[in-house]
Amino acid sequence: MDTSNHSMETLFSQLGLPSSPEAMDAFFQNNHLPNDIPLEQAAFWSASQAQFIREAISEDSDWAEIVDQMDALLRH
Repeated sequence: MDTSNHSMETLFSQLGLPSSPEAMDAFFQNNHLPNDIPLEQAAFWSASQAQFIREAISEDSDWAEIVDQMDALLRH
């Protein structure tokens, strides 16, 4: 089991997304998630990305905290 601390950069990399500061800023500026849609159901995720997010949350994995931070940033 990976017990390392994860950052937003490592989460983006794990999801297969560009993880430069500029790319992450653009992602958050260009994507918004309404309060009534769970993070893993956002239309911009692939099936595998949605599954990773769903498992991180449901299993309260070591990714859960940074996934929660991403969720908050997408609800700006």
